[in-house]
Amino acid sequence: MTDPTAWLLLDSGPGAADFNMALDEALLEAMPRLGQPVLRFYGRTEPAASFGYFQRYAEVERMTRLRPLVRRPTGGGLVPHDHDWTYSLAFPAGHEWHGLKAVESYRRMHEWLRAAFALLGVPTELAPGCQKAGAGQCFVGHEKFDLLWRGRKIAGAAQRRTRSGLLLQGSIQPPPLSLGKADWQTALCATAAAEFGVCGREFVPDSTLVGRAAQLVVQKYSQGSYQRKR
Repeated sequence: MTDPTAWLLLDSGPGAADFNMALDEALLEAMPRLGQPVLRFYGRTEPAASFGYFQRYAEVERMTRLRPLVRRPTGGGLVPHDHDWTYSLAFPAGHEWHGLKAVESYRRMHEWLRAAFALLGVPTELAPGCQKAGAGQCFVGHEKFDLLWRGRKIAGAAQRRTRSGLLLQGSIQPPPLSLGKADWQTALCATAAAEFGVCGREFVPDSTLVGRAAQLVVQKYSQGSYQRKR
């Protein structure tokens, strides 16, 4: 049986909006083969926005001027990707995280982020309730268990569970402090080791995984018909 505390760490660096979504979906599909959780950090080569799998394109395109717009494989609302820090987490079926209810995995993820920011000397808190402000927009208002800094939402996430595993995609809209993305990534990994006993090792995607991501770019994420499917 695979050690549940043995995780794979992948820092993809900046990538195109369609490839970023494709690689996350490919990681979810690959969970039965990889058999270990993958924590991925990534960025973007240009400003973009992503929106939830179930959202309507005609409504989303009126909410932001950011382009390209790309439909995520997860749910949630519109997320601007101009200055944010992004990550994803993929867990195989059978892992403890996969068995959690959606609200529980959401809360656990943001408790983890809160602990990481605390390590950096930044006090944050989990939202005790919902404060609606902008329907369909992830960072306008907040939901219960979102991460808040001085009352403002700075972290949100979306999820997708399948028989293969669980995928979480998250965005950090960093507070206006002298924080660096690399420092935050280091703090998140350090907190995972302290809180969950995680032992991570560097992961380099093989040709099968990269090839599947490239296929998903061509078949789905670069296609206007896919973005406008709803």
